[in-house]
Amino acid sequence: MIGISKAEFYFIRSCIIGLHYLAPLCLLYCAFVVALYGLKTAVTSPVPLVIESLAVAESLFFLFVYIPYRYYLQKDAIHPPAPTREERRELFRRCDENIPDPELYLQKWFLGCDSREIKRENFKEFLLWAFFNRGGPPGDDDEELEEYVVATEKLLGRPIEAGRGKAVCLRLTLDRVEMLHRSLTWYWCVGFVDFLTYMRLLFHGFHFHRTKLSRFFYLFPFRFQSLFTTYRSPAKHTTYWHRPHTSKTKLPVVFIHGIGIGLYPYTKFLNELNSTAGIESSDPNDQVGIIAIEIMPVSFRICHHALSRTEMCSEIDEILLKHFDPEQKFVLVSHSYGTVITTHLLKTPSIAKRIGPIVLIDPVSILLHLPDVAYNFTRRQPKRANEHQLYYFASMDMGVSHTLSRHFFWNENVLWKEDFKDRRVTVSLGGRDLIVDTESVGTYLALESGNGLTNESSNGHANGHANGNGTLIDLGEDDANDSTVEMDEESVVSETTTDEATWKSRSWTGSGIDILWFKNLDHAQVFDKAATRKMLISAIRTYCEET
Repeated sequence: MIGISKAEFYFIRSCIIGLHYLAPLCLLYCAFVVALYGLKTAVTSPVPLVIESLAVAESLFFLFVYIPYRYYLQKDAIHPPAPTREERRELFRRCDENIPDPELYLQKWFLGCDSREIKRENFKEFLLWAFFNRGGPPGDDDEELEEYVVATEKLLGRPIEAGRGKAVCLRLTLDRVEMLHRSLTWYWCVGFVDFLTYMRLLFHGFHFHRTKLSRFFYLFPFRFQSLFTTYRSPAKHTTYWHRPHTSKTKLPVVFIHGIGIGLYPYTKFLNELNSTAGIESSDPNDQVGIIAIEIMPVSFRICHHALSRTEMCSEIDEILLKHFDPEQKFVLVSHSYGTVITTHLLKTPSIAKRIGPIVLIDPVSILLHLPDVAYNFTRRQPKRANEHQLYYFASMDMGVSHTLSRHFFWNENVLWKEDFKDRRVTVSLGGRDLIVDTESVGTYLALESGNGLTNESSNGHANGHANGNGTLIDLGEDDANDSTVEMDEESVVSETTTDEATWKSRSWTGSGIDILWFKNLDHAQVFDKAATRKMLISAIRTYCEET
């Protein structure tokens, strides 16, 4: 993620304008040339053939790929069965206990409208989507909906007016799939970055495991490296990278990436997992095996739709059983959208029993009932450079938008700290995260079990206290530039101001729920610098010692 300086703003806006308006310009050019010269442009036009070929290719791609595909992706989502009434009540109770600012919570789910326009029928419409996985009239569920409305009124400290106002709520899987055109040139760039990723990981000792060759044309840009690898994924859709596990005393690592351009931003991180002071160990017993799963629907490709929870877990299980013994435990590491897959794995008993310690980096699944992730990723109008980068390159990508709008069911994806079940867990949070309300997430993780976020414990952002089961490294800007930061107790305790929550000043212990707090980092920036990567890697390597 880039920063927020003016130079970065002008840079990212120039990139977006160039990529976004390339196709319309090509269409105008082709129409002009045909009108001027007729169809014999290749012979009569003075414009170089390369430019004409690009214009024709971009025009055809826009007319015969993007427009039909955009229409096709508007199909309704197939929602999973709604939770039972008891499950809904329990889910609502958990959400109700962990809302730091009820008025802001309600207003943000209704896209910032005047709270006076959020009336009873508007709120029931939101509840039907959130807890019943449907739209339409309340019907037989009206009694239960009234129960939730009354509970919300108590939380707000005011009544919710009867009737219907002008407010429109965010209903991610029912709303239109919003997307912006991607030029053919952009997909060539994606393919080139994919090739660089292939070369880097191959150099670092990883092996690429492709799907069967008959699926070669199911993914665009085409991955020609698939033609040159002999390694085959046992899964139908899921490709991955594997580095052999040779250590007999350490646990292997399974890594799941987030929304972006695939594994390219993580290549240094994955390589450094088997490095000491930047030098790779030659001792076989020190070599930790790594499986890096690729999630193509959120990797800026045109490909198959996002897999359901059951399908995704089944394919990952096939991959694990190919390389690990059925009882082999592993350290699960995931970033951003990858934490959603982590939630699914933890709720799949056959896989959950093999999951050892967990590292969650910029998690979007914790406190997912809060509107920040959905609103910031899909509805916020960008202003700063990093917001424009997120909006155009991620939020408005066809595959990403379709995944979030038609295959992202929040009540399946939400992760509560009770789901950790006494595992050792490290959660990495950035103080300037533009997607996640990391202050509330950190406070929630640090609070005693059974206690929820309230106006007193987290006033919009966390101002609460920790009780000892949440620990932290606070890495400020100066430390982020210092590659000598260590994970021992003396070096990780940072200086903090007296008004900061106490969970932000605690050292990493390796037991219970630990929090790594990077005060000056945005979403995904923890992977950018050697010092911050080292903090994550030190925690992971410590977890790998568990046998």
